[in-house]
Amino acid sequence: MHLPTADRDHSMLHKQQLVIAISSRALFDLTAAHQVFTEKGVEAYQAYQIAHENDILAPGGAFQLVKKLLALNTPDRKRVEILLLSRNTADTGLRVFNAIRHYGLDITRAAFTGGANTSLYVPAFGADLFLSADEGDVRSALNDGFAAARIIMPQHVVSTAHSDALLRIAFDGDAVLFSDEAEQVFQSKGLAAFTASESAAAHQPLAGGPFKAFLAALYSIQRDYPAEQSPIRTALVTARSAPAHERVIRTLRAWGIRIDEALFLGGLAKAEFLRAFRADIFFDDQTRHVEQAAQVVPSAHVPAGVINS
Repeated sequence: MHLPTADRDHSMLHKQQLVIAISSRALFDLTAAHQVFTEKGVEAYQAYQIAHENDILAPGGAFQLVKKLLALNTPDRKRVEILLLSRNTADTGLRVFNAIRHYGLDITRAAFTGGANTSLYVPAFGADLFLSADEGDVRSALNDGFAAARIIMPQHVVSTAHSDALLRIAFDGDAVLFSDEAEQVFQSKGLAAFTASESAAAHQPLAGGPFKAFLAALYSIQRDYPAEQSPIRTALVTARSAPAHERVIRTLRAWGIRIDEALFLGGLAKAEFLRAFRADIFFDDQTRHVEQAAQVVPSAHVPAGVINS
């Protein structure tokens, strides 16, 4: 049985280990193999993977993120565990584990589902975040109450991802960190009604969105360090502007969670601000924002809320 959302959020504030579940297509570039599967079917795909199992896969959309997450571990403290969830069989998945070994990634747990929905194992592993290239699996995990996102990133961005040790994670607000209650007002009644509603509710905390618990888990790690020495830096990058900013600030205060940077952009395009922040990954519920951001930083789509219903 899953923890109720409120209990899970509370538990994340005291969590000792961050658990990230990631699909093989998010971790590595499996474009050629997936094309074989799409065009020629399962048997051709299996033959292709086995024939190429000693050819090392190139990094994929979440590769640098995974490296930085694993770098948070020390010999005496394992703060992060990365596990693999793959639609491969164990046989075709051997190529993936060969690549994991080649790059020296500390990933030892995996589930190979042979084409079945991988999100079924997200709760079994106790994952705080699920990253996949398969939207169906991502939606299933979100529907079960877990933070999940679909990696969208042009391959050229992989090679330009920032190589310094500081892990930078950026989030949109409504329908990602927060519920989409305010977004529903904006979509149905327009900007003026949204602004009036948020001003009137400024002292009423927003309900948590699908990534609230993940942010809490990150903050749990951050609290082990003085603020100026934290290996993780978080940012809220939102289209909101004053006066709708106040409710967001008071919500985070009510949650007892620190966010390091908050950018209230008032509808400006987010990509250049994310470049300036040097995000290792950005989560947003709107596909157009993610596709724009993905030209400069690793990005992921959260298909949640009224926009994606």
